[in-house]
Amino acid sequence: MFNKNFKIIIAALIIAYAVYQFVEGNIGNGIFLILLASIFVFLYFRNEIILLAFLRMRKQDLEGTKKWLNKIKNPETALTQKQHGYYNYLNGIIFSQTNLTQAEKYFKKALKLGLNMDYDVAMAKLSLAGIAMQKRRKREATMLLQEAKKLDKQNMLTDQIKMMQQQMKKI
Repeated sequence: MFNKNFKIIIAALIIAYAVYQFVEGNIGNGIFLILLASIFVFLYFRNEIILLAFLRMRKQDLEGTKKWLNKIKNPETALTQKQHGYYNYLNGIIFSQTNLTQAEKYFKKALKLGLNMDYDVAMAKLSLAGIAMQKRRKREATMLLQEAKKLDKQNMLTDQIKMMQQQMKKI
């Protein structure tokens, strides 16, 4: 894994060499180098380690996801702000199985840093509502559930939200 700034420097150097290849008349080499540089630009915006961690999460392999996330030594400098948000989001999902206090901290930090998709924000708020409900903070859980309901535009979380509202009545 390269640092985010190092990826941009590599892409700029490759593009500069591609321009040189165009000037020399090697059009094929220049086109190939532009395509190669686009990979580094893509990896600047989508971190490769987080992509691999999401693939592990899709297979429901929490241990593998944690292993990939541990490869990121310093997330503040190695990741962009949104990537850092997803780093915390994935850690929140992992820790929600074992340590609710730690998971709550990760989810709040992920929401503060920002997530790209409304579904991810809704899922984080739903998870925070569940944690608040288990810690007997009914008002906070109700507020988070309402926010998650507003963000769930494709109605993918409606069953979970209804189930939590039913459990909230028992508190």
